[in-house]
Amino acid sequence: MENYVHMHECHGHKISIIINRTHAILHSIAILFLIHYRLSFFFQHPPNITIPTLPWLLIFVSELLLYLAWLLAQSHCWRPVYRTVFPERLPGDDKLPAIDIFICTADPNKEPSVEVMNTVISAMALDYPPEKLHVYVSDDAGSDATLRCMKEAWNFARYWVPFCRKYGLVTACPDVYFSSSEDGFKGSSEFKAERKKMEEKYEILKQRIRRIVQEYHRDVTVNNKLDHSSIIEVINEYHKEKDEVKIPILVYVSREKRSSRRHNFKAGALNVLLRVSATISNSPYILVLDCDMHCNDPTSARQAMCYYCDPQTSQSIAFVQFPQTFRNISEDDIYDSQLRFVFKIQWHGFDGAGGPTISGTNFYIKREALLGSFSKQQDLMALKRSFGPSNDFIKTLVEDYKPCFIEDGESSRMLLEHANVLASCSYEDQTTWGTKVGFLYFCVLEDYFTGFTLHRKGWKSVYLYPKRPQFLGTATTNFNEASIQWTRWVSGLTSVAISRFCPLICGPLKMSLVHLMCYLEVACMPLLYCLSIWGFALIPQLCLFNGIPLYPKISDSNFNIFSIIFISAISKSLYEVVTTGDQFRVWTNEWRIWMVRCVTCYTYGSLDAILNKLGIKEASFLPTNKVTDDEQVKLYEMGIFDFRAATMFLAPLVTVILVNFAAFVGAVFKALVVDDNGDRYWEKMFGQMFLSFYILVSNYAIIEGMIIRKDKASIPLSATLWSVVFSVFILLIGSVILC
Repeated sequence: MENYVHMHECHGHKISIIINRTHAILHSIAILFLIHYRLSFFFQHPPNITIPTLPWLLIFVSELLLYLAWLLAQSHCWRPVYRTVFPERLPGDDKLPAIDIFICTADPNKEPSVEVMNTVISAMALDYPPEKLHVYVSDDAGSDATLRCMKEAWNFARYWVPFCRKYGLVTACPDVYFSSSEDGFKGSSEFKAERKKMEEKYEILKQRIRRIVQEYHRDVTVNNKLDHSSIIEVINEYHKEKDEVKIPILVYVSREKRSSRRHNFKAGALNVLLRVSATISNSPYILVLDCDMHCNDPTSARQAMCYYCDPQTSQSIAFVQFPQTFRNISEDDIYDSQLRFVFKIQWHGFDGAGGPTISGTNFYIKREALLGSFSKQQDLMALKRSFGPSNDFIKTLVEDYKPCFIEDGESSRMLLEHANVLASCSYEDQTTWGTKVGFLYFCVLEDYFTGFTLHRKGWKSVYLYPKRPQFLGTATTNFNEASIQWTRWVSGLTSVAISRFCPLICGPLKMSLVHLMCYLEVACMPLLYCLSIWGFALIPQLCLFNGIPLYPKISDSNFNIFSIIFISAISKSLYEVVTTGDQFRVWTNEWRIWMVRCVTCYTYGSLDAILNKLGIKEASFLPTNKVTDDEQVKLYEMGIFDFRAATMFLAPLVTVILVNFAAFVGAVFKALVVDDNGDRYWEKMFGQMFLSFYILVSNYAIIEGMIIRKDKASIPLSATLWSVVFSVFILLIGSVILC
């Protein structure tokens, strides 16, 4: 080991660790005083109790749930780490392992084909030996348009990939490159001439793709997305010319789907790619990308290999996760589309605890971690019971297996016949696919559950956050799509939290307590937040409306407890925003969208998971619409909410605002007009009045959309009227039950 050279480094952020732990201790002390204050109420003599027990109990439960969520969240604050890699220390190209790249697309109507093909082309242009890259595109729609677009993209890549390698382009995505100012060899006339030719070829490519898509939309006989046979095609096998510069192979895979059978969403598509790729290339490492996540830095593969080629970590690392970053984020980011807290704060702490979970896209994963490693002496029947009846696939599981690459027409035909069997919808019957091997099927969030299972088995993961984003995607820029996306995520997380696979029940086989808490916080956070925030949004307000105090008087020393907790919470969140390089308005926007999600996405997602658990409703998956609307984008960039969303998302927001407004105005009226001793009323009800005022001010955008704005993106009158009915009902019922 004397000649051992480190290919990566890991270092903790000492200042953040000290601040986080100090804050956790002080905040916990304040919360303990709060708990003591609430509990002391129940031990008073009955004659001294002037406040109804039910509202006091409900707000206390809300506070406990919020405290539990905060306590679990301290796991990712305990030891945040940051990593550095040294790709220049990797062995030569001939010693680098091969990589299969999986790109998933599901609906050509919601995922623009030009954008998808840019992702494909950028993946083919990674800075890695081309003969060791194999790109597989999973098309769950079985669309002929996607296949035709891929053939056009491959023809363009024959020129684009050599161009990128020749001039060392940092931006490998043609759409981004030609719309940016990156010129590379500015003084080279040869470069400028070639660049102009490439730009012309790219414009032709876009025109052809758009023409194909238009024909697809006009064709009434297009494939049924839920009912079609498997199609597998190796794009470059039909190209007979010998290219001077090799480029990666490109494979189109559309698995068989039948409306009468479960297809297990994205996890099912990834498992088909695992089997099909095993018979064609069987690379030991896999890069998984969403169709809109293009490669922004061609060095990501080499950065990941710094862990897989390092003898100290190669045997223990299951996957290397890169953050999701987006190129269309505005300065205000009113919907928190960048997921700032997750990828700039939370995942660093997750990494320090034992490694982050899989985040859906932008990760390199070891095939062995998903399938296991087997010797030639392994029992064949046992393998078939787990992996299915295909002898050709079983062969790929052996450690020293070398795939039979496509050499001629006959071998290609036979290989693709075998691959089509592996892509059939019945292949996984009576096997352990999705339950013990491959990507797991338990919920629509296959990434979280698969990552959790790998960590329980003892695998590790790392989180790499380089200065230059390795992958760039397109974020949702309207309220409706953002809400649908979050509802889907929450449904998947909550389904884990209320199942036997809940991290609290399932175990930590080979996980630390802090690592377990990280997983538990991610799974339970939506349910805990939605229950507690609904309590804070309604209970104090209903009591305020009826003159019932739930918080101490300002003159009472116990009032300081609530003040300290409130200031502590907002100060810590502001500190985290500032340390990640963002501005004050990002902090205010995050607070607002967090409250919005708690009463909409977190509520509906949790309810969806509970109904699914009870068998009342089946799990569903709606792909996020990546088609951009110029008007919606303009509103997003201006920091103006677009309320053209389903009433189910708008009604809870407006209802909460109306209840808080009624309670606040009623309290002010009582203090100024009705009450003979206004100072005492202010003193007694200040805590609840401040809470209502804070909610109203923080959500001014909703009030503006409801009352002031008259544009098409304002809150519809119908949603407001329904909310008025709901709020009146809540105020009446609250007055009867709580008082």
